[in-house]
Amino acid sequence: MAIKIITENRKAWHDYFIIETFEAGIVLKGTEVKSLREGKVNLKDSFAMVEDEEVFLHNCHISPYIHGNIYNHNPLRIRKLLLHKNEINKLIGKAVEKGLTLIPLKLYFKNGIAKVELALAKGKKLYDKREDIKKKTAMREIEKAFKESKR
Repeated sequence: MAIKIITENRKAWHDYFIIETFEAGIVLKGTEVKSLREGKVNLKDSFAMVEDEEVFLHNCHISPYIHGNIYNHNPLRIRKLLLHKNEINKLIGKAVEKGLTLIPLKLYFKNGIAKVELALAKGKKLYDKREDIKKKTAMREIEKAFKESKR
């Protein structure tokens, strides 16, 4: 399976606790696919919602294709995500819980088909973010000390 990552939402790992991930297809128009192949997409501030037993991606900015003229798309249009019925039912049950949200982690091509990795996530508080920063700093210092001891 050839996977080509188009973009990742790195900020999501900083702002949320990732509980579970799902792979979803995405319904795109022709010029959107061409823009994706050029890597002109931004997942920052994007999220997914379950509406009428369907999942939609909001605020995902796919830049208009340069050579698209009149056939270009709206960059911030709402895009439908393709999931199995049992996955959608699972998301409906989880989305009712307080504080849980659906966020895209990455957008990629898998065997030539555009896919989105969705995550069921819970927002972090400020003190949680500080705790993560402390852990990363401690790990860096440990690794640095370990490297110096090997010399």
